[in-house]
Amino acid sequence: MPISRLTVLFLLVSTLILGSCASGYQKLLKSTDVNKKYEAAVKYYDKGDFFRAGTLLEDLIPLLKGRPEAEKAQFYFANTNYKQRNYVLSAFYFKTFTDTYPNSEYAEEASYLHAKSLFLDSPGFELDQTNTVSALESIQDFLNRFPTSKFKDETDNMSQELQKKLENKAFESARLYFQLRYNQAAVVALTNFQQQYPASAFAEQAAFLRLNAQYAWAQESIESKQRERFLEAVSFYQQYLDAYPKSKNLKTAQDMYDVSQAEIAKLKVSPAAASN
Repeated sequence: MPISRLTVLFLLVSTLILGSCASGYQKLLKSTDVNKKYEAAVKYYDKGDFFRAGTLLEDLIPLLKGRPEAEKAQFYFANTNYKQRNYVLSAFYFKTFTDTYPNSEYAEEASYLHAKSLFLDSPGFELDQTNTVSALESIQDFLNRFPTSKFKDETDNMSQELQKKLENKAFESARLYFQLRYNQAAVVALTNFQQQYPASAFAEQAAFLRLNAQYAWAQESIESKQRERFLEAVSFYQQYLDAYPKSKNLKTAQDMYDVSQAEIAKLKVSPAAASN
């Protein structure tokens, strides 16, 4: 289909306009006029052109020290990184801003966006959760400082989501020990999980896996340790039965209990039992 003259004209005008804008922006980058550069950066920011605004502001910030525009420039620069999803950088620059201007009119929003940047940078539960812990600490710091903030509901929701991520990580880590048949480590990890997250959606599964791991650990132990460890398996079964009397895994749990009781009856306490 042939291109109309009107289309060609439109493309030519657009190219000229874009070229002119680019040329003007390049001149601004090279300019030593701080006021002109700052005004242009604010205009780009207000239009949502955060890349150009951020580039100009990064050059300006060292030049604006001691001037009233410095505060706004630093907040805007941090936010240009946030808007471009550079969350590691935005977290750093928002923290720098709140440390430098703790009483600024932008302090509450900057503190909130610092926490949100860390929240958005938090990885999936299967990865290392150091950043997640940092995000939770930042959220708590924000809520301590601004307990009635308009951002409170959102930060509460972020905190709950991060806590669930840590909970998921803790459970999957404990379950991995069980899957790898590191039964002693699984018992310890699953016990810690139950204590730390008693109301977890994984609580029943954790209790059943702990019983399984303890039972397997007792079976593979040296004879002098078996009675003690089968007794612990019996205790875990009783706790499981009390907490989940209608569990779909109750028959399997009952079988482990019956075998444990039979083994206990056969084994004698060894006063010379050596510790691990």
